[in-house]
Amino acid sequence: MVKAIININQRTNRLLNIIKAKYGLKDKSEAIDKMAEQYNEEILEPELRPEYVEKIKKLEKNGKFKRYSSVKELREEIENA
Repeated sequence: MVKAIININQRTNRLLNIIKAKYGLKDKSEAIDKMAEQYNEEILEPELRPEYVEKIKKLEKNGKFKRYSSVKELREEIENA
């Protein structure tokens, strides 16, 4: 286990207290672990979730993807949106 002294703002402190209460955790360290676990599941590894795979398959089937011949072409479309 790693120990760290961190500075957090008031809003983050409230959020940690809410997570702590919601999941019946002992302290804010456990709340941070819970947040990291949820972040990992929802943000970092969405490709592993079956719902995500199905969603992508549906998008591919419906033709909502656009192919770009270069990064420059994509960048131009994003900047001009």
